[in-house]
Amino acid sequence: MCYYSSISVGFRIIETRFGVEFVQRESYQPVYSASAFTYPRMPVITGEEPDRLSMLAWGLIPFWVKDETSARELRKRTVNARAETIFEKPAFRHSIMNKRCLVVVDGFFEWRHENRQSYPYYIRLKDGQPFALAGIWDRWQEPGTEKEIKTFAVITTSANPLMAQIHNTRKRMPVILSRADEQRWLRKDLGREEIKSMLKPYEEREMQAHPVGRSVVKLGLNKTDQSVLEKKEYPGLMPLLV
Repeated sequence: MCYYSSISVGFRIIETRFGVEFVQRESYQPVYSASAFTYPRMPVITGEEPDRLSMLAWGLIPFWVKDETSARELRKRTVNARAETIFEKPAFRHSIMNKRCLVVVDGFFEWRHENRQSYPYYIRLKDGQPFALAGIWDRWQEPGTEKEIKTFAVITTSANPLMAQIHNTRKRMPVILSRADEQRWLRKDLGREEIKSMLKPYEEREMQAHPVGRSVVKLGLNKTDQSVLEKKEYPGLMPLLV
């Protein structure tokens, strides 16, 4: 699963890394712990505008949702989309074929369960650079109003060996796209099999992880306190096999 993430760098670093223009700079603020269930606005690159980066809200609302109440109830279940069922689920099947996006992060959090305790871990790439999660998005207009909302979901897949040690109950991880696949993911002419070929676990040798304090949850969401990323030692917690 992928319910908590970070994007803690300045917008110019994101622009340079992805070769895009950040069109909503004034609404961007680095975030050290963003919870999907607060539906935060995160930096996203869509296939509709592959050279621009915008702020979209986490928690997908498909275009066909009829009213605000239905939208509010549905998006509780659409912050993630499973790669194995994404082509069949009504909430996702249109977007996976027509509205793919890159969700820009520089890390995410997952929980390891040992000795009847849960331990949060922060996971990122070894090079420390922002990277792209495979996402889908949609545009929803509230009926009878001019209100339009752009939202997204993060796609998840089976865990690689590193993530299987951390997320050791469900053994899932977000789909991290390689740099070579980022622009390909946004192409409008992809068929189902080519899309499926990119929905795979990321190479564990390029990732690193460390335990962090439980304040990632307890002290609030969408945090601007960098201390949430600091390594924490837990007595009795065995190190990861890496």
